Amino acid sequence: MLYLWLKAFHIIAVVCWFAGLFYLPRLFVYHAMSEDAASRERFCIMERKLYRGIMGPSMILTIILGAWMLYLNPAWLTQGWMHAKLTLVVLLIGYHHACGAMLKRFARGENGRSHVFYRWFNEVPVLFLIAIVILVVVKPF
Repeated sequence: MLYLWLKAFHIIAVVCWFAGLFYLPRLFVYHAMSEDAASRERFCIMERKLYRGIMGPSMILTIILGAWMLYLNPAWLTQGWMHAKLTLVVLLIGYHHACGAMLKRFARGENGRSHVFYRWFNEVPVLFLIAIVILVVVKPF
């Protein structure tokens, strides 16, 4: 029964984390397009609150709950799909921190990228989500 509770809360944490991973780069698009100081300041506040208040805690909870489930089911660590999934999770954590670095550049007024870059950057988590869900559900190897 404990495992099912962990799994439920893990899924909830993943959904919250991905909501932030989808929305923060979209805010970057709008921030890069903004032309007045009031808009730029508003975007800085929104980005900071999203990153620190939702994305960070959700990522940490996702990792803790996932590790706990692995602790309860160590045999999964012998399966190829889990190795692939964990590799993608590590890369996703890197993406998360890349978003944090971009947030800091925006806050310092040092963004050097166009809104078009951020539109493409915004699509990256979709690819992670598709791959991870397929690995977990289908377990192809």
